[in-house]
Amino acid sequence: MSNLNTVEIKAFVPARDFELSKRFYEAMGFRVAFSDADIAYLHAGDCSFLLQNFYVEALAGNFMMHLLVEDADAWHAHLVEIDLPGRFPGTRVIPPQDQPWGMRDFAVVDPSGVLWRIAHNLPKPREALA
Repeated sequence: MSNLNTVEIKAFVPARDFELSKRFYEAMGFRVAFSDADIAYLHAGDCSFLLQNFYVEALAGNFMMHLLVEDADAWHAHLVEIDLPGRFPGTRVIPPQDQPWGMRDFAVVDPSGVLWRIAHNLPKPREALA
């Protein structure tokens, strides 16, 4: 079964305005490693996705990405500090909160309506560690 090893999985994220979306993600902290007229490869650290020059409103409005980070509060502070919604009208950054599934996260809505949840794991309660 060693030939069945996996290397990576990437989502194809839709973009209504491809150039605007690339600028949005660069402002967030992603780097565009490759781009042509149809697709852009973006990454931050070891996390990556493919931004596609393709848009269907129903798809974008129901598309969700999850980014696990070391410190969601630091990511949120960065996006607020650079005024992401002010620079990209129609986008949103929603404050962080602890979730019952053991993560602290916040939401970002991109220029195409794609929802991102950016989170870090919360410490496990002491009784769960026993």
